[in-house]
Amino acid sequence: MLSHAELTELSQVLSRGGFDVRHDFPMGPLTTYAVGGNALVAVVIKDIATTIELAKIVSRYPLIPVAIVGRGSNTLVSDAGFNGLVVVISSTARDVEVVLEGDVITADAAMTMPVLARRSVGAGRAGLEWCVGIPGSVGGAVRMNAGGHGADMAESLVSVEVVSLTSGHHVMVHATDLGLHFRGSAVAPHHLITSASFRTTSTSVQQGTHVIDEIVRWRRENQPGGRNAGSVFVNPAPGSGSAGALIDAVGLRGYRSGGAMVSDKHANFIQADPGASADDIVNVMGHVQETVGREHLVTLRSEVCLLGFASEIVHRFADPTHHDDQKMRARNRLCELLGESL
Repeated sequence: MLSHAELTELSQVLSRGGFDVRHDFPMGPLTTYAVGGNALVAVVIKDIATTIELAKIVSRYPLIPVAIVGRGSNTLVSDAGFNGLVVVISSTARDVEVVLEGDVITADAAMTMPVLARRSVGAGRAGLEWCVGIPGSVGGAVRMNAGGHGADMAESLVSVEVVSLTSGHHVMVHATDLGLHFRGSAVAPHHLITSASFRTTSTSVQQGTHVIDEIVRWRRENQPGGRNAGSVFVNPAPGSGSAGALIDAVGLRGYRSGGAMVSDKHANFIQADPGASADDIVNVMGHVQETVGREHLVTLRSEVCLLGFASEIVHRFADPTHHDDQKMRARNRLCELLGESL
């Protein structure tokens, strides 16, 4: 149970340490859905390097729930908000350059994926063009093993620097120790990635730019804009069809609950109207899951991070395979590397 006295003490310690601490902080504007309530306390990070000192402080308060929000493109915040401390990576922390050493590009984890794509091409490097279609940050994309257009983070990721808000440690972790799998990894909500390195190949700026332009064109033609979090449901096992096709087959394009609806353009997108609530979105998710389960005997699971919701809602949409033996071993291994207790 959250100790409000401890949270108050932590916020005071952070403030004395020079951190930008804010109370009753609105979280909806941080996300692409633009819905949800407030965090009890937030600390806004403008320089990713300060996260090491932040972790040393936060780790002394292990009972306080902690969440990390960057671009917010894959996060749905509950209408009740978040009952704990939120670490917010501000937009100014994303305005940094990539570093090229040989064929390896290193980017600040706060950088957005489209910026990573364009700056890698600008440096004459290929392999990350697909990132232009992912609206999130590099750190969030590593945690989710984001992918698109036939590629994902695991394909080129070499290593990341991770800060644990639980142990206060920061270490360089090889990609093979991240437990990367389809739309997930061993990286936990309290693990703050500060940088990521990728293996690339040589290309011309002209060719790389052409690839990026084609990806942008395809996404504009095939996916909706506006307030959404991209694909909501993870594609089920091979042979079961894509999540979007399954939703399409039961006629749910355009299905609405309150201010949220299944997109008319892509059935695996849920759009939020101005004035929508997080409950509206969850209600649409629930109806889609129930209908597809009844008609196709397939349980769709969400790749969207549900923050501040009751545990039964989180578990309802979570992928149970994230807790299989292999993935749990990967999580334990990462915890060991970060000096966390198992």
